[in-house]
Amino acid sequence: MAEAPVTGTVGGTVISGQIDRLAVGAQTVSVVDYKTNRPPPADAAATPPVYLRQMAAYRALLRRLYPAHKVDCFLLWTAAARLMRLDDSLLDPHAPDRPEQGATA
Repeated sequence: MAEAPVTGTVGGTVISGQIDRLAVGAQTVSVVDYKTNRPPPADAAATPPVYLRQMAAYRALLRRLYPAHKVDCFLLWTAAARLMRLDDSLLDPHAPDRPEQGATA
């Protein structure tokens, strides 16, 4: 799906956004968001926190919608035409359902 709107509440935080590309398979949901930063970060660990919060929020919503699926998140850096996977370990600290977080996408 292209330009898939998502809205919901996770951990008391209202999240509303638009996912650039969403693919739902038999066991996996893949989320791709396009970013135009120039230059893009060299690796996923250098991704700006605002993008990590956004993708963690999308992941949290989609996990509720598709509880039996694994949710994989990616950023597509348009300046370099590079697809970057964001591991759960990178997104977990930014999840909106963590008590110390209050992120919105």
